[in-house]
Amino acid sequence: MSTPNTDISKVLWNDSVSLNGYNSTEQYREHILEQYKIYLEMADRISNRRDVANAFFLTLNGLVLSATGVLIDKGYSFSPNWALLFPLAVLLFGCFFWWRIIFSYKQLNGAKFYIVGELESRLPASPYRKAEWEVLLKEGKDRTVYWPLTHLESKIPGLFATGYLIAAIALWLT
Repeated sequence: MSTPNTDISKVLWNDSVSLNGYNSTEQYREHILEQYKIYLEMADRISNRRDVANAFFLTLNGLVLSATGVLIDKGYSFSPNWALLFPLAVLLFGCFFWWRIIFSYKQLNGAKFYIVGELESRLPASPYRKAEWEVLLKEGKDRTVYWPLTHLESKIPGLFATGYLIAAIALWLT
C-alpha cells in the first residue's frame, strides 16, 4: 500500500501512554503485541467478508445466467426489444456495485495493513510490511513476482457486465 498523506505514526500512538507508565519494557511490548494480534484478526475478518461478498455476487450472477439459459431454452423471447433494458440496467448496476465493494474492501484492507506495519515498527520483527510486502512481494509493483488479488478480482464484475452487454445486443438483434 502506498503511504497515506498523514504520518500515521503521529496519530497511531497514544501520547498519554508511554513506556514510562509501564512496570517494564516487556509489559509495554506485550500490550503492543496484543493490540497487533487483535488488529491482524480484524484485517483477516475484512478479507473473509470480502470473500463472502464476492461469493454472493458470483452466485447471483450464476443464477441470472442459469435462469436466462432456461428461459431461452424454453423459447422465451424479449418482445418488444426494449424489455431487455430494465433487466440489463439492473445487472449492470449490480456489476458496478460489486466492483465498488471490491474497491472499498481494497481500501479498507490496505489501510489496516498499513497500520499493521506501523505496529510492527514497535515489535522485534516486521513480517507483513517489510519482509512479505516490501521485500518478497515488491509491493505488488512487479506482476512477475506478485499480482495483487484485488487487481484480478476487480476485473470479474467488468467481465460479467461485458458479457451481459454482448448478450443483450445479440438478443436485441435476433
